Amino acid sequence: MTARLLVRAEREGDRSAIREVIASAFDGMPYADGDEAELVDRLRSARALSVSLVAEVNETIVGQIALSPAYPSDGCGGWYALGPVSVLPSHQRSGIGGKLVRAGLRAIVELGAVGCMLTGDPDYYARFGFSLAPSNAPDNEPAEYFMVKLVGGPIPIGAIRFHTAFYG
Repeated sequence: MTARLLVRAEREGDRSAIREVIASAFDGMPYADGDEAELVDRLRSARALSVSLVAEVNETIVGQIALSPAYPSDGCGGWYALGPVSVLPSHQRSGIGGKLVRAGLRAIVELGAVGCMLTGDPDYYARFGFSLAPSNAPDNEPAEYFMVKLVGGPIPIGAIRFHTAFYG
């Protein structure tokens, strides 16, 4: 039987499965803080989870992506932060993460996004059009992993901050 992949918006009944996927995906990762599932809950509670998509294989949630508002210091609007992106270890390296990223980027464009930012692996995110932007990194993020993607406007001057939910 061929696995059927579906990327769709999060639904109310998905929350426990999403928490399990995120916790499993980041368990033991050296770059993880261990609070990635709680971060998505904090964003949701703050009404700052602008986009939450899940990936299902044969009707089982195996991945999730979150996008939330981001705040350039120059005050321009329309910026979003991407992350976390989570895929169950048993389904990693199968293209699911990439499909979630592309679907998430399409979703924020539909919301009128100007750009998207993240802190992540430059080798991975470059394939989606993200570029290193150390001059836009906020003080509490590693500049060597801070990346942006323009989707409808110029790059802001100065730092671009994540929503406060990112910091507990």
